[in-house]
Amino acid sequence: MSLRVCVLGSGSSGNCTFIGCDSSGVLIDAGLSALQTSARMEKIGVRMAGIRGICLSHEHNDHTAGLRVLNRRHGIPVYANSGTVEALSRGEALAGLEWQVFSTGTAFSVGSFSVEPFTVPHDALDPVGFVVQAGGVRVGVVTDMGMSTTLIREKLKSCHVIVVEANHDEDMLKTSKRPWSLIQRILGRQGHLCNEAAAQMLAEIAGPDLRHVYLAHISQQCNRRELALKTVERILRAKGHAHIRISLTYPDQVSDVWEG
Repeated sequence: MSLRVCVLGSGSSGNCTFIGCDSSGVLIDAGLSALQTSARMEKIGVRMAGIRGICLSHEHNDHTAGLRVLNRRHGIPVYANSGTVEALSRGEALAGLEWQVFSTGTAFSVGSFSVEPFTVPHDALDPVGFVVQAGGVRVGVVTDMGMSTTLIREKLKSCHVIVVEANHDEDMLKTSKRPWSLIQRILGRQGHLCNEAAAQMLAEIAGPDLRHVYLAHISQQCNRRELALKTVERILRAKGHAHIRISLTYPDQVSDVWEG
């Protein structure tokens, strides 16, 4: 089975990643509107009818905004841990949604895909990253984390494709006009990963199996795509990992499509 990966959209306005083959797949998060999700999937030749499930990393709106319509209109099952379900059930927007509840740290199946959720540090109730496996290919997705942990590095080490945030450049963030409290939150252990930290983590875990990296959740105000790309490429090359292809992601368009 040939696997395809595409980040349909990434950033503070919405996050959604497609992992699948021509006939079926899963979505990691549902932060785009249902209309945009469907339109962007069509651009890469994927039909909504083939989506077997939506796996939620955490409850923040930029990861869940399209959830209700995708579930109700298209009948797509929604998978989340009990902490994320609890957080999302507090409001009326997602009241009555039928959840498929997983346990963090325990792999579960979505169609022909094996999905392994693992804990990540972020300011949500019980945030997770995922490793999705099918046909011997492993794809890791961690779009929100304040720091790289031993667990994260271990889970991503054997992946062929990784979607990871390179949220900000530290100097740009510190000199931005954002409130100091927000700057501290982003820089904190439960905030977001900067370009340098993302690059160092990738350089540490990269091996011969890692083929492709997507840089996600890039800040519009406190980063530049070319800066994130150059930082990661420079550090990976210095560590002897020039074979890894690096792709950017965007809030308003799909990324490159990886196939393998």
